[in-house]
Amino acid sequence: MIGKLNHVAIVVPDLTDAARIYRDTLGANVSAPEDLPEHGVTTIFVNLPNTKIELLHPLGEDSPIARFLEKNPSGGMHHVCYEVEDILAARDRLRADGARVLGDGEPRTGAHGKPVLFLHPKDFCGTLIELEEV
Repeated sequence: MIGKLNHVAIVVPDLTDAARIYRDTLGANVSAPEDLPEHGVTTIFVNLPNTKIELLHPLGEDSPIARFLEKNPSGGMHHVCYEVEDILAARDRLRADGARVLGDGEPRTGAHGKPVLFLHPKDFCGTLIELEEV
């Protein structure tokens, strides 16, 4: 069901500094910051030859990422994103197998302008999973 690894998301306490590290120290291609109010984050993508790294920072005090940073002040890995061909079929299959879809279970528009869903980490070896339709 899952396809390629789309990205690994890392929460960072300072988005500008994190972008500088990836761009200047590691020599990566780094996108401009983009605010995603629906998700409560500002994001930057580090573009790699085989995948992407998403750098996340809270957008507002109510951001779920703000709570993550309270528990992990240095930041850390937040989720992995896998591509799926049909997000609704993937959701229905996962639910039938007992997996929990976060939120209301309806896809939202993600950072790439495509439908995304998140799956409960307790159902996936302690890792928050994002599915993105491609």
